Amino acid sequence: MRAFSLNRPARGEGVIAKGTDNGTIVLDVGKTNAKLSLWDAGGRLIDRRVRANAPQRTDHYRSLDTAGIEAWLFDTLTAFAARGQVRRIVPVGHGAAAALVRGDRLFAAPMDYEEPAAAGDREAYAAGRDPFAATGSPFLPGALNLGLQLHLLEKYHGTLPDDVTIIPWPQYWAWRLCGIAAAEVTSLGCHSDLWLPAGAGFSALAAARGWAERIAPLRRADEVLGTLRPGVVAATGLPRDCEVLCGLHDSNAALLAARGHPEIERHDATVLSTGTWFVAMRLARSAAALDTLRLDEARDCLVNVDVQGRPVPSARFMGGREAELAGGVDAFAPAHGLEPDSLERRLPGLVAEAIAAAPSFVRGVGPYPGAAGHWIVPPGTAIDRRIATSLYLALMADTTLGLVGARERLLVEGRFAEDPLFVRTLASLRPAGQVYVANAHTDVAYGALRLVHPDLPAPAALERVRPLDVDLAGYAADWRRRADAAEAAA
Repeated sequence: MRAFSLNRPARGEGVIAKGTDNGTIVLDVGKTNAKLSLWDAGGRLIDRRVRANAPQRTDHYRSLDTAGIEAWLFDTLTAFAARGQVRRIVPVGHGAAAALVRGDRLFAAPMDYEEPAAAGDREAYAAGRDPFAATGSPFLPGALNLGLQLHLLEKYHGTLPDDVTIIPWPQYWAWRLCGIAAAEVTSLGCHSDLWLPAGAGFSALAAARGWAERIAPLRRADEVLGTLRPGVVAATGLPRDCEVLCGLHDSNAALLAARGHPEIERHDATVLSTGTWFVAMRLARSAAALDTLRLDEARDCLVNVDVQGRPVPSARFMGGREAELAGGVDAFAPAHGLEPDSLERRLPGLVAEAIAAAPSFVRGVGPYPGAAGHWIVPPGTAIDRRIATSLYLALMADTTLGLVGARERLLVEGRFAEDPLFVRTLASLRPAGQVYVANAHTDVAYGALRLVHPDLPAPAALERVRPLDVDLAGYAADWRRRADAAEAAA
């Protein structure tokens, strides 16, 4: 095990976009879905649209669907332009992605982070990586390290020409809208191998490979990069003076949203962002509270970087994908009309029968990366499978939270905050703390809006989660013993 010791740099100064009485559009390009939302100056949602994403295929690798997303984006921007005056656009995007731009065109399609890498490619790349203790980036499977993506792209396209610019995924969309290339620390600090969280600079790998000098100029997330390209204005009907902000990484937008709630900001708290990935991010009240924390690279711990450049100890697993594989693709669709209380009444029987899933259905990531997911005792019905999947996700989340030393307060946001069995089970597993849920659909957007209006009130109050009236101590202890043994044997 290698440990990362956390030291926080001093907070820097930056430009904050000043709000006016006009609307803001938040573009959130996640791994599974792209979302566009329109907000008024008071933080009220006017409209929201969603598009499912799907990877494409180039001659050599899986790529992100820039063309499909752009066509949908321009159509939706046109619809939003007809709803009223738009003052600005704030882009948000998932991590582990970047675009290579040459002039005004893509040099190479952005790689999908689920692209497999051959063992020889991984070995050649690993030889030049900085240690985890420096970057806070674990060596992840597939192409989840952005540096490995660049390594593979150079294998396919040759050494990058001097006039190629590397732009992180959120800033790619800012560039596409306004023509100004930028990079930003929340994306560079997302297990990229390219950034030093404590040192606030590029890694030795990034410098040695010539990538640091090709990364677009660093700007703060809240900076206005410019106004819309003439072609975007003509295609959408948006005003010529509509501003485009630099933007940020999606989990960090959720983190910024959480800090807008006094229940979180004033306490040692952890945010659990849920969706395709479940990402636990620890917010300690002081650097001293993190002095003894040591993150385990082998269990998918990492160090994110917040919008002010401060290291944020984090841990994660691919919870949305785990839910699909363990519970079926409709695991979190409405449970055949049954109310949550009806589902809870079935819990004691499942616990008594030891119906449970063992980790991990997505291999290579999460707190049990080596173990092979399977049903220890399979559920007999679709309803029981759905209940047991919620229990499984809560046990995985609880383990992940333990890896970052979560205490006092926990805020669950994102899609799975809407699953009462998941959040109530999690509250039962963490009786010493207080568990809250936030609006599952708008927290990332609210975090993006706080770049413009730092004092913007949250769109809805947090809701305290009530633990289950079921004793899970023995069930959970048995599950942990099995999971630890399977990981040790892997």
